[in-house]
Amino acid sequence: MIKNNNNSLFDLDGQPSFNRSFPIALQHLLAMIVGNSLPALVLANALKGTPHEIAPEQSIYIIQAGMFLAAIATMIQLYPVLKFGAKLPVIMGVSFSYIPILLQIGLKYGMPAVFGAEVVGGLVAIIVGMLIGKIRKFFPPIVSGTVVLTIGLSLYSVAIGYMAGGNGNPMYGSIYNWGVAILTLVVVLICNMYGKGIIKLAAILVGMLVGYIVSIILNLTIAPGFINFTNAQNAAWFTFPKILPMGIEFVPSALFVMSIMFIVNSVQAVGDLSSTTIGGLDREATDVEISGGITSMGLSSILGGFMGSLPTATYSQNVGIVSMTKVVARKVLVITAAMILIAGFIPKFGGVMMSIPQCVIGGATISVFAQITMNGMKLITSEELSVRNSTIVGLGIALGMGINSVKPATELLEAAHPTIHMILTSSPVILATMVVFFLNIILPKKTIEEEQREREEIDKCN
Repeated sequence: MIKNNNNSLFDLDGQPSFNRSFPIALQHLLAMIVGNSLPALVLANALKGTPHEIAPEQSIYIIQAGMFLAAIATMIQLYPVLKFGAKLPVIMGVSFSYIPILLQIGLKYGMPAVFGAEVVGGLVAIIVGMLIGKIRKFFPPIVSGTVVLTIGLSLYSVAIGYMAGGNGNPMYGSIYNWGVAILTLVVVLICNMYGKGIIKLAAILVGMLVGYIVSIILNLTIAPGFINFTNAQNAAWFTFPKILPMGIEFVPSALFVMSIMFIVNSVQAVGDLSSTTIGGLDREATDVEISGGITSMGLSSILGGFMGSLPTATYSQNVGIVSMTKVVARKVLVITAAMILIAGFIPKFGGVMMSIPQCVIGGATISVFAQITMNGMKLITSEELSVRNSTIVGLGIALGMGINSVKPATELLEAAHPTIHMILTSSPVILATMVVFFLNIILPKKTIEEEQREREEIDKCN
């Protein structure tokens, strides 16, 4: 009966009233809006004081462009164009997964190279989407899980640096920064563990609001200058998307590392799309839906490269809302997309985001990075940890994290060949991905039971 009701919240093609749709749509907005802005803030702050530093108005624009792109990408997923889109209740947004690569490309080559790499990465994602049925076997949980785990681990130093106040901050390491960061983290944890409904879903937003309010109090009392409102005050009230706002550049080494990340995120998107259909529709995702979802991610990232936004991906937190509420009516998410789009037209929103102290961002994001790490561990442990699989995971993380943390090794690679240096040391994620990918193909597949039998046979020979 529910499926035949055109006003149903639980039918993909349902047309529930605005009053019934809005609360669910607002939950989706609260779950994604902060995460959609934070990658731009992390990148912009990392570039401060470097030769590739960008102006405050450019930082604000990247945040706004991310809102535009999230709305467009979500609409394409909901209502496919040609073969682009899954026709599933999926929210798209700027992804944390790309941050390690974005930081390295931005710091070495600047924002034009970031956008160029994003365009090529989007093309790679489209190809992956078309071929996903054939290449998916090369990315079992042991491979994709190690990559996700390395992404989380590689971001911890970023979050800790932010908790201390961020590089270049005259109050770096002060008790005020650490105090606000820890308070923000505690509020996020309390909301996430003990909150219910919207409070639980918007735990990061609530934590950042509390941290921001305390920062304002500090700024007005014992720590003048703790917050800089200049960008929020100077930001315009209205803006439109622009074409190539900061230019575009295609650097071969940057294209290579970004392409690998798009392949990895494409495989991760399979999990989000499958979780959406299993949790919301009680069925597996079809090949057409998975292919359309990944090609749509590629298309939206290409648009983002030309529009000045960072790369997009499916948002797992919103998949969780669909699974929890069972609300799959696409009209609900259209309302969410409309609200995201409206935020994109208002630079004051980006200006306010820019005024958030880095310690607040660090306190909020370290829990996100921790969750990314644990998601990687869940994927890894979904397969049995045989000696073979343990070797793949261990070597991938050891080489990926190890080489990047040893300065003589990176200097030696840079002296040998700049491009090789960029590929192997741009991020622990890239090297770890390459190691686990090839080891999974090369090493003979053995179960724990087979390895046990092998040891027993050796024992008999003795």
